[in-house]
Amino acid sequence: MSTPKKRILSGIQPSGSLTIGNYLGALKQWVARQEVYDCFYCIVDLHAITVPQDPTELREKTREVAAIFIAAGLDPQKAAIFVQSHVTAHAELGWILTCLAPLGWLYRMTQFKDKSAKQAQEESIGAGLLNYPTLMAADILLYQSSAVPVGDDQRQHLEYTRDLAQRFNHLYGDTFTIPEAMIPEIGARIMGLDTPLAKMSKSEASEAHAVFMLDAPEVIRKKMMRAVTDSGRDILFSDDPEKAGVNNLLTIYQAFSGKTREAVEADFANARGYGDLKKAVAEITVESLRPMQEEYHKLIHEPGYLDGILRDGAAQARAVADKTLATVKHNIGFLAS
Repeated sequence: MSTPKKRILSGIQPSGSLTIGNYLGALKQWVARQEVYDCFYCIVDLHAITVPQDPTELREKTREVAAIFIAAGLDPQKAAIFVQSHVTAHAELGWILTCLAPLGWLYRMTQFKDKSAKQAQEESIGAGLLNYPTLMAADILLYQSSAVPVGDDQRQHLEYTRDLAQRFNHLYGDTFTIPEAMIPEIGARIMGLDTPLAKMSKSEASEAHAVFMLDAPEVIRKKMMRAVTDSGRDILFSDDPEKAGVNNLLTIYQAFSGKTREAVEADFANARGYGDLKKAVAEITVESLRPMQEEYHKLIHEPGYLDGILRDGAAQARAVADKTLATVKHNIGFLAS
């Protein structure tokens, strides 16, 4: 008898445009893991509405992300690809866990502090921004996930999920699997081209900040050539904040090439300066994204095909999520319907 595959879940919001940080830190890793794990990958539209969204754009971006998932190599025959709001168990379990979540835990979340500080300058802060780590916990726990592929900046959210699961299990009996973090060794944290001490974000307004997965080759080259570096000449990996720009470019090159640090540094041993580094990083980015972009442009013009994949993925997800939710409702004392 074969051993059942361990299950993993992860998701990306359909807001903004996906960057090479999303690709290298998440999608590329997801593609490799679908060969080994029982995978559930979702487009987390419920998380997206923690800040205001244009309804038409949200629908368009949801299909865009679905097409990028598949174009990047996710196989609907090997992984369930679905939209979070199509599986109502996410919202139901999110509310149940919210009722168990201490406010102190939520107020300590670093991303809430950062995002609320930005929003406070423009508008009132919605309760969803505070509570969304609990919905994220529900996403993970619904599928009894053994591990969660996350970027380094998501460690705190996973720890919160583990704490919440353990709290529920203590109060209501053994219900949830306690998940482990699965963080890639290479490309886990791609930084902004204009702000190499801050993570590359799809929500930053500056055109010079990020390379998007659907950027045209000439746009990618222009952005890379404008990337912030320093006044030196050494092209080496470094933890020195002054060398953050060069380190980031080398990290991008390494993540796309799959080479060791030593091999990457050897590639630039005879470089004439940072211009050579930027050109090389631009070219490997363009060529690595080219097949994905070509496939994306075919898929995005087949909305019926995409909708069918998302419908099938949601059915697969419900089969697992609804079973977990039924156990939660029973354990917590809800009357069966």
